[in-house]
Amino acid sequence: MPQTPHYLIDMATLRANMEKVAWLREASGAKALLALKCFATWSVFDLMRDYMDGTTSSSLYELRLGHEKFGRETHAYSVAWADHEIDEAVGYADKIIFNSLSQLDRFGPKAAGIATGLRLNPRFSTSHFDLADPARPFSRLGEADLNRLEQALDRISGVMIHYNCENGDFDLFDRQLTRIETEFGAILSRLDWVSLGGGIHFTGEGYPLDRLADRLKAFQDRFGVQAFLEPGEASITGTTTLEVSVLDIIDTGKQVAIVDSSTEAHMLDLLIYREDAKLPQAGDHAYQIAGKTCLAGDIFGEARFPAPLQIGDRISIADAAGYTMVKKNWFNGVAMPAIAIRDEDGQIRTVRSFGYDDYKGSLS
Repeated sequence: MPQTPHYLIDMATLRANMEKVAWLREASGAKALLALKCFATWSVFDLMRDYMDGTTSSSLYELRLGHEKFGRETHAYSVAWADHEIDEAVGYADKIIFNSLSQLDRFGPKAAGIATGLRLNPRFSTSHFDLADPARPFSRLGEADLNRLEQALDRISGVMIHYNCENGDFDLFDRQLTRIETEFGAILSRLDWVSLGGGIHFTGEGYPLDRLADRLKAFQDRFGVQAFLEPGEASITGTTTLEVSVLDIIDTGKQVAIVDSSTEAHMLDLLIYREDAKLPQAGDHAYQIAGKTCLAGDIFGEARFPAPLQIGDRISIADAAGYTMVKKNWFNGVAMPAIAIRDEDGQIRTVRSFGYDDYKGSLS
């Protein structure tokens, strides 16, 4: 077992998620692209590419990584492409999706050799957080005006519509897709493909995959389009833990266990969205689990254990793959977690570790 902290990816769980993705692809006719903004740990792409159609990206570097390490179909999206990026981006991409009509006007001719799309903002979403809501007031994410969309139709073959966020409610997905069909149907029927983005929690326990498959098939049949899904969190949910060790235990009016990791550096979304980590909750011994940085709010959350914690004990923080490894940083110079894999035979191997030279090299 590698030294803590480290992310530990369980390949058996990852394969189980991938089998759900593959079943949905087969039953619905929709294609599935891994959203690299959520998870880009390319050491497990050899498994994932057998079950998915390719990748979708949010930047030039993600695009290049998907092209080089995953292969298959490569979709390129960016909120705004720069002049010095566009030629390279077109060279890696099978499809390029522009965020605005002005970007399409500017760079569309550069993308003449590949499929071109535009982001459509339906003006609603399932996000519970204003920070992550693509339909928030004055949103810059996509075009919502029908007249502006109409101006693009002779230059695009598809649209991307990203409006789901951690949506495990099929009925809500169904209602909102019906609303999209009603409001934008005249445009959709003139396209070849439609990406419905990510944020659909269809690998979750009890999700009605058969109903989702039927709904996606009906959508494609109605408009004569190829549908794409962009599962990020759904691809890797439940697959990964952040393994940490207890360094100190102090009493501040409650028992606090300080571990060799950090929310700020290793699970940043906990701070951004003010959420608690998924910690053990079985037992009578309660502790607050805290990080080792100088940030006062560097707290993973509350946990319970069957026996009192001791210095050196290991704690597994669950569901630590999505939006973690892609956001990890060197705050306070805290040791970066290694990346380890538990193979399907139970063997654990370290695929990447980080040291002082990596920290030094990240600066100047």
